[in-house]
Amino acid sequence: MRSVRVTLLLAAAAWLSLGAAGCSRGQGADDGCVGCHAELETASASHNGCVGCHGGNPAGKTKQASHRGIYGLADPSYPGRWEQGCGSCHRQQVERMRSSQMFSNAGMIAQIQATWEGMRDSVVFAAHSGRLHDVRGDSLAHTSVLALGGLSGELYRKFCARCHLGRQNDAEDGAGHPAGCAACHFPFAPDAVYRGGDSTMQGRQMHSSTHTLQGLPPMSACQVCHQRSGRMALAYQGLNDGNNGLVPTRGGLPGPVSASDMRSYSHIIPDVHFTAGMECIDCHTSREIMGDGYAAAGMHGQLEVRCEDCHGDGGNRPRAEAVWRENASPLRESRRYGKPLAPGTRFVLTGRGRPFSNVYTDSGQVRVMLKRSGRVLLSPVVTGTPEHDIAGHQRLGCHTCHSHTVVQCFGCHTLYDRREDGWDFIAGRGTPGTFSETEDVRTLYPFPLALNREGRISAVTPGCQTFVTVIDSGGVRTRDEEVLRFRGRPQLRFAPFFGHNIGKKAVGCAECHGDPAFLGFGQHIVESGIPRGTLLCEKDPTKPLDGFLTVKNGRVKAHAAISREGGRPLDDGEVRRIWSVNLCLICHVRADDPVYRAPLDYDALQDSLHMHLLTVGP
Repeated sequence: MRSVRVTLLLAAAAWLSLGAAGCSRGQGADDGCVGCHAELETASASHNGCVGCHGGNPAGKTKQASHRGIYGLADPSYPGRWEQGCGSCHRQQVERMRSSQMFSNAGMIAQIQATWEGMRDSVVFAAHSGRLHDVRGDSLAHTSVLALGGLSGELYRKFCARCHLGRQNDAEDGAGHPAGCAACHFPFAPDAVYRGGDSTMQGRQMHSSTHTLQGLPPMSACQVCHQRSGRMALAYQGLNDGNNGLVPTRGGLPGPVSASDMRSYSHIIPDVHFTAGMECIDCHTSREIMGDGYAAAGMHGQLEVRCEDCHGDGGNRPRAEAVWRENASPLRESRRYGKPLAPGTRFVLTGRGRPFSNVYTDSGQVRVMLKRSGRVLLSPVVTGTPEHDIAGHQRLGCHTCHSHTVVQCFGCHTLYDRREDGWDFIAGRGTPGTFSETEDVRTLYPFPLALNREGRISAVTPGCQTFVTVIDSGGVRTRDEEVLRFRGRPQLRFAPFFGHNIGKKAVGCAECHGDPAFLGFGQHIVESGIPRGTLLCEKDPTKPLDGFLTVKNGRVKAHAAISREGGRPLDDGEVRRIWSVNLCLICHVRADDPVYRAPLDYDALQDSLHMHLLTVGP
C-alpha cells in the first residue's frame, strides 16, 4: 500500500501556468475517494478532483477495488504517469520538462564521461531514453544511462542520480524528494512526511507535507537538490556547511543550523538578492527551470539569464520590448503572480533575446516584480559608471568581481569497492560496487579565476579534482589514489562556476591584481618575487592542490585543466599584465582615473618618471 499512497500524492502534480479551466474535476465523480479521504486538502481550485489526476476507480467498495487503475501503481517513479495525470491537461509542460537538463541530466553525464574516462562517447546518454529535438530542431536520440559502462556510468547511477528529477528518492537520511512534477509543485519536507489534515495519511512517507499544490515553486523545493556539490542554494541564503557536517565550529559545537545527512550549517554573508527578498524563481525563467522543448548539450545551453540583463554593462543598458498579445508567454505567466502585468508592458529581454515575465522597464527604470508577492524592486543599472567601464575588463564576468564567496572543495578521494553492493538509483536495485568519498579541505575565499567556455574570465572551482581508488571483487586494489586522465594526460580539473553569493561591494582591485591566489596559484608564500604553493599535492609535491598555476624557469605554467570546452587557465602573458597593473594601483587608485579609460601602455612604466617612482617611491 505504500507505493499506492506514494502515487496518490505524487501523480497529482501539475503546472498552473496554462491556467486551463478544463483541468477542474467535478467532486461528485470522486465520492468513493472522498469517503476515505474527506480531510485531504484540495490541490487547487482547478485541481479539485481525484480521478482526473490520479486515475483509480471511485465506484469501488473496498480499498483494493478503489485503487485499481491508479496511474503508475506498479512504479511510483515511472514518468509515464505524469503523461496520464498531469499531461492530460499540461501536455506542453510535460514535454518541455522531459527535454530539460534537470530531467535528462545529459550534460552532467557527458561531463562525467569527459572527466572520469578522459573522453565523451558519441552516444548521448541520459537518465531516460527517448527521442527529442536539439536546439536546431533536428532529431536527437537519448540513450538510457543504464547502457553506460565504466566508472562514469556507475558514478552517475549510484551517486549523482540520487537527486535526479526523474526518480523518487526515499527519505532514508532525512533528504527525500519525489519524482517529476511533484518535485517542484508539492511542498515536501526533508523527511517527506505528510502532516496535513487527512488522518488516514498522517505521518506517512513518501508524501508531501500537504496535498496543496504550489504553482510557484518555493526556494525549499530548489534547495532539496541544489544544496550539494556547489552548495548554491546554501550560499545564496548565507549558509555554509564547512569542511563537512561534522566539523565543529566556534566553541567546539556544530553549526547552528541542522540539516540532512548529519550536516550542520554556519552563517556567512547572504547573497544581496536574497537579502532583498528574491527567490530562485525571481531570477530564473520557467524556460530555464522546465526547459523550452529542445534538448541542449548541457546546462549552459538551457540557461539564458545573465546579470547584465537587469543591470546592463559598461556600455549597454538592459534591452526591453513591449508585449501586447494577451496570450504571449510573459503576460500569460504573470497572471499567476502576485501582481499580473498588463498588455503593453515593456519586458526586459534575457541574454537570448526572450522576455522575462517579471522584469520590465517603467519611466526609464528597470523593475523586478517578485513573482509570489508582487512586490516591486528597482534594479540598479551600472551602464556608464566608471567602475564598469575600465579598459581591459571587457572579458570579466559580473560575478567575477561581485562574488562574496565561491565554495571550493580540494582533494576529493573516491573509493569504488566492488566487494559490496551499492544502490543503482536508475535501475532501482543493488548491484556490485559502492562509492564513498572523503575530502582534504574546503574553502570559500579567495577563489581562483580562469577563462570559461565563452572566453570570459570567471570564478572556477575544482571540477572534478578526484583521486580514485578501485578495489575489485577479490579485494585487490586495481587503482590506488590515481589521478584520472583528461585531454590525454593525468591532471586535476577545475570548472567555471557561479557560486550564487553576490555582494554589492566588489572584490578590491589590489586583491585581484596583487594576490596570486586569485590567478590560480593557491595558498602560497612569495619567494624572490615568485609565488610558491603551500597546500601541496601528495602525488606531486611540486604542484599546489588548491591551484593550477606554478612558475617554472621564469614562466607561468598550468598543471591542471579547465574542464569545459574553450576554457583554460590564464597564460604567462595575461598573468604578467595583471601583475603589472598592481604597480599602477599604487598611485592610480580611483576607477574614474583617466588612465583607465584607454588600454594601458605597459611600456610607460619604463619612462623616466615611472622608473624614478618605482625606484625611490612617490
